[in-house]
Amino acid sequence: MPVSTLYTTSATASSGREGRAVSEDGTLDVTLSTPKELGGAGGDGTNPEQLFAAGYAACFLSAIKFIAMQQKIALSPDASVKAIVGIGPHEVVGFGLDVDLEVSLPGLDAAVAEKLVETAHSTCPYSHATRGSLDITPKLV
Repeated sequence: MPVSTLYTTSATASSGREGRAVSEDGTLDVTLSTPKELGGAGGDGTNPEQLFAAGYAACFLSAIKFIAMQQKIALSPDASVKAIVGIGPHEVVGFGLDVDLEVSLPGLDAAVAEKLVETAHSTCPYSHATRGSLDITPKLV
């Protein structure tokens, strides 16, 4: 938990994976649908794994940009992070997630890029939240 919370938000989901999720301010308002791979009908809605992937990718790239700014490292506007989130049966009970982060930092020296990614992984709130429960090693692509 942060020492001093700077921002708080919430979202409410109704009807589970076949429902709707709405942020408290209404900015996020999405229809949810279960992928066929999980026994659902598929459909036009999004799912929790896609939302998690989008949030983690955006947060991780923001951490990289923040660190690069502090260190006066110029990043390409084409810098990106792809979060790949999988879900499947957990070895003990229920379901678990599998997450990979693919980082693209074009134009940067490999050693500089590796250090940025390593520092971002120790800084990003999503990385903090998943540490100890998911084995995530970001990789440069």
